[in-house]
Amino acid sequence: MRLKLVPEGTSFDFFKRAKLWLGISALMMVVGFASFLLQGLNFGIDFRGGTTIRTEAAEAVDVGAYRDAIAPLDLGDVSITEVFDPTFEEDQHVAMIRIQAQEDGEAISGEMIETLKTSLDAAAPGIKFVSVESVGPKVSGELITTAVIAVALAIAAVLVYIWLRFEWQFALGAVAALVHDVVLTIGVFSELQIKFDLAIIAALLTIVGYSLNDTVVVFDRVRENLRRYKKKDLAEVLNISINETLSRTVMTSVTTLLALISLYVLGGDVIRGFVFAMIWGVLVGTYSSVFVASTILLKLGVKRDWSKQANTTGNQFSNIDA
Repeated sequence: MRLKLVPEGTSFDFFKRAKLWLGISALMMVVGFASFLLQGLNFGIDFRGGTTIRTEAAEAVDVGAYRDAIAPLDLGDVSITEVFDPTFEEDQHVAMIRIQAQEDGEAISGEMIETLKTSLDAAAPGIKFVSVESVGPKVSGELITTAVIAVALAIAAVLVYIWLRFEWQFALGAVAALVHDVVLTIGVFSELQIKFDLAIIAALLTIVGYSLNDTVVVFDRVRENLRRYKKKDLAEVLNISINETLSRTVMTSVTTLLALISLYVLGGDVIRGFVFAMIWGVLVGTYSSVFVASTILLKLGVKRDWSKQANTTGNQFSNIDA
């Protein structure tokens, strides 16, 4: 017996309260944008600048012990990650320690580095500082600009792709859903003041891809049903298409969430921000694929002769091949 989260043959009317869903989305976007303007993001070391120290010790890395040893020094935001490499020797245990830029300068002083080494030596006797590197505010500013450009280019590429594959109405619906997902994700990070670093940018780009995948699945079925049900109005065709793909959408989201929740609970502090962004992105991405992208498409409308033109073009190519 197969597990079914959604029964077969559903006939939900997803546009019965379309204005309500769009209103909720618009309100959440306004709140998120306002939070971003008023309190901004809690940028991590990648975007604020700071010092990165690569350590090496004979004993296994204990992130908790390292953090406890550093805490009394009051260095602000400190990120500690263990580095794994199959080429390392059995007694070679490497960690990366990132310390935020200090108030009196972009990097911690040489004296503070020696103090830090002494403190860590109590947690890992014989620890060595293999390298010490600093990231200044200029470099971190460039990273912010590059991150914004990366997200913007990804959304622009999606716009062109959907436009070429479907129609401009489909493209605007898909991009509206993507902008919705990105704004809400940035908004929740601003409201909760969760650390925002390069890993979150990677999560944003992953969310864009995930949301787009869901949207394209629905739009593909819409395109098929526009040709199949030529006399039905657009709202009815959209409802049929979403209901037909609903089981796939829910199953994909639930299985993805199961893996992400496991990572969030068991993965530790290092990846928790990234995983939280992914969990939030899956939820809003699934929602936007059903309630935002399709509703925008319904509002914009689609020329019903588009399907006839597509069939005519297909027949012409078939005749040429013949």
